[in-house]
Amino acid sequence: MSDSGDPAWGFETLAIHAGARPEPVTGARQTPIFQNTSYVFHDADHAASLFNLMEPGFVYSRLANPTNAVLEERLAALEGGVGGTAVATGHAAQVLALFPLMAPGCEVVAANKLYGGSLNQMGNSFKKFGWKARFVDPEDPENFRRVLSADTRALFVESIANPGGVIVDLEAIAAIAREAGVPFVVDNTMATPWLCRPIDFGADIVVNSTTKFLSGNGTSLGGAVVDTGAFPWLEHADKFPSLARPAPEYHGLTFAETFGTLAYTTYAHAVSLRDLGASQQPMNAWLTLLGLETLPLRMERHCANALAVAEWLEGHPAVDWVSYAGLPSSPYHALQQRYMPRGAGSVFTFGLKGGYEAGMRLVETVELFSHLANVGDARSLILHPASTTHRQLTDEQRAAAGAGDDVIRLSIGLETAADLVADLDRALRAVSIRAAAE
Repeated sequence: MSDSGDPAWGFETLAIHAGARPEPVTGARQTPIFQNTSYVFHDADHAASLFNLMEPGFVYSRLANPTNAVLEERLAALEGGVGGTAVATGHAAQVLALFPLMAPGCEVVAANKLYGGSLNQMGNSFKKFGWKARFVDPEDPENFRRVLSADTRALFVESIANPGGVIVDLEAIAAIAREAGVPFVVDNTMATPWLCRPIDFGADIVVNSTTKFLSGNGTSLGGAVVDTGAFPWLEHADKFPSLARPAPEYHGLTFAETFGTLAYTTYAHAVSLRDLGASQQPMNAWLTLLGLETLPLRMERHCANALAVAEWLEGHPAVDWVSYAGLPSSPYHALQQRYMPRGAGSVFTFGLKGGYEAGMRLVETVELFSHLANVGDARSLILHPASTTHRQLTDEQRAAAGAGDDVIRLSIGLETAADLVADLDRALRAVSIRAAAE
């Protein structure tokens, strides 16, 4: 298989082979960990051509690393893009995704149903760059159009919102972004490209926290940005001068003219990683490559287990509601069938009778579920968002994000589904008994 992988190959084949080939010196079939900082130049001319971006290659691992390069090509193949950039974390991926697009005074219009850390990052930390974020309810795509301005530089959503499980109408929002002449950025962490490829529905840029399902084992921090190569930067040069105007740091080179479909990805390595330094460790990239090999198998089990647990919770007397798009009762079920017919993922929420205090007790009472702030592990995880990931938000922001006081978030793993149900049943009974005694 070629380095980039043949797009005609099936998803499972690409998940194992895309971007990789036997190591030429030793013949090692598995991608090695290139745990080094820098690379020897052939001669002075070779060094100059690399620094001038005249030919591809490796200079310094902050910019590019051979192990990371395999991960980048594989993720680009799986998402349907032309290029990728591996970064240190999912939050770094969001910054790197927007960095070529933004400038002081510019805005990103984002869904208000996002991971709590993303709401904080965009609503507070972005202000230190002079960037602005406008948050809208994504359940009505027209809300994005209503707040567009001359300063808008991107629209941003999650394909499956964390923790609320909201699935948005990707094609409708993509159409608004095209009309506005700005990129549509989709965080695909909760769905993964196995369940949904946002690019197929109009996204221009896809970000992932590789920490979650892509690695799948809770060992490796990382993030990634994948670009379609299709956005017409030169047609909107005034909005995106970093890509469509001469770059002073590279002697007046214009990325969009010089690199064509790879302009955005080349900029991400040559400027964003160079100056922000949010590079992924090659060990983490290697572990994520191992995880990707089993991604289709794992996601099938994740989704099957999640549906079984959600169906059981829906009939439990201690539970007020269950928000899982895989249930026919979900208001997002039709969108799930349209955009994610293979399944609704494994992360969902439910409302616990007894509110905040009952939620705190439940996460302390389960035994098989691990109480921690992560998702996408092979192990099943539980969290009370109001007291953890969304704690810094106001009551109104938590409610809008689907993280109210009664909300419990589950990330269903790969265990026997009956064992997960038994653990939740025992814990829910214990919480109910204690509440009744009080």
